[in-house]
Amino acid sequence: MVLKLDETNPHRWAERHFSGAALSDVRRVDRVETIAEAMAARPGKSLPQLFARPYDIKAAYHLFKLAEAAPENLQVGHRQWVLESLEQPGTYLLLEDTSELSWAGHEPIEGLGPVGASKDGQQGFLLHSVLAVGWHRPSLRGGSSQRLPVEVLGLADQQYQVRQPRPAGERSEDHWRRKSRRRESQLWQQASLRIGRAPERPSVRWVRVADRGADIYEFLRSCRQAGHGFVVRAAQNRALVDPPTGKPAGHLFDSLRQAAVLGHFDLELRARPGQPARRAHLSVSALAVCLRSPHRPGKAAGRLPPIPSTAVRVWEAQAPPGVKPLEWILLCDEPVSTFQPARAVALQYSARWILEEFHKGLKTGLGAERLQLARAHQLFAAIAIMSVVALRLIGLREHLRLHPEAPATASGLDWLELDVLGLASRRRLLTVREVALAIGRLGGHLNRKGDGLPGWITLWRGMRQLNTLVEGARLASRLKTSRSSQFKKFG
Repeated sequence: MVLKLDETNPHRWAERHFSGAALSDVRRVDRVETIAEAMAARPGKSLPQLFARPYDIKAAYHLFKLAEAAPENLQVGHRQWVLESLEQPGTYLLLEDTSELSWAGHEPIEGLGPVGASKDGQQGFLLHSVLAVGWHRPSLRGGSSQRLPVEVLGLADQQYQVRQPRPAGERSEDHWRRKSRRRESQLWQQASLRIGRAPERPSVRWVRVADRGADIYEFLRSCRQAGHGFVVRAAQNRALVDPPTGKPAGHLFDSLRQAAVLGHFDLELRARPGQPARRAHLSVSALAVCLRSPHRPGKAAGRLPPIPSTAVRVWEAQAPPGVKPLEWILLCDEPVSTFQPARAVALQYSARWILEEFHKGLKTGLGAERLQLARAHQLFAAIAIMSVVALRLIGLREHLRLHPEAPATASGLDWLELDVLGLASRRRLLTVREVALAIGRLGGHLNRKGDGLPGWITLWRGMRQLNTLVEGARLASRLKTSRSSQFKKFG
């Protein structure tokens, strides 16, 4: 699917994703669309900077105060549209993670809880998001070393949880009391229930993709029960059992590291704190395993069923000097015994980086943590809209990466936008790639030979600049028409 015009036009995009908001008055739905359109057209601006009229600013603050303006109600139309898209034939990755959003300051915000280190005095909440993307199978010939592009659909689920401080008088080492309360790890299992069962058709596959925080027995079991596939990075050297006998069969990490190498491939690794972006030469192996059930309070050992899985190891035999070698140990639901399926599992896991970009877009690009609102439920309402806007920014880049050599008209820009962009770049734009580079140049991209396509933040800065130029062109056209009409009227 190529990028559609209504995905680049803020007004049509806001109508598509928020016209289904479950609010008691249609005028409130219209207000949500107005706020979403303003956030999409002017990403990163503060709430007062989003609108030219004081009335619109006041109306936005009033909407956020309403009890019915909860994330579930604001996003219901968007999430329903995403779930309907997931019913279509294809393979879909459900990228999942929890992120902390925090606010510092001396004034407490009603309804928030502690986050980060307790000594920092920060307040905030946990945001657990499930991002649905369309997956295109990698080439059997190996292909590029870059992460494969995906089609960003939207949020399949999003949960907001406030961490509760330990009750007064309860000791920090009182593990049994802590386990009796609702735990943050339950967000993963709860997401399985909220998303629902996958379609029972061979042509549709849903794959939950998550980092080490999801290496939880109950989560893996919930995926099996809901018909979801999974690719989860292992955090624990789990005990294994022999399926026929149920006897111990060693441990996950030890057994997998003895498995034979299936093949090798290259992968571009993104930059991390203290580590620049680089290309890694990776080896891959796989092993069928059966994960022993854990001990749980109130249940006899062995009563919970083991989980049959395939463990895929992806590792770097030789890393650059001073760099810690990469190693991923991934648990997946499908049988894997040859190189290409094992490589596909690794590439699916690498797509999880898009979710990290989503969190960066929400916090840095749109300024979620700069919001100045007095109560938690007001922040939840604003961030529920911002979350969908952040995906729009990332989705633009992914669409351009999926079809770089398609005609420029497939970029989603209309003829006026393409003409203005061509004039601004002083060149004829023939392909989607050339359109992306031209937009990126407006946003500050240097367009050097080795730079590749611009990132989503640069693209969106360019789109903001292009929107300004196009609006100027439209105003100039109206001014010319107006003057021509006056000339004819008065001779």
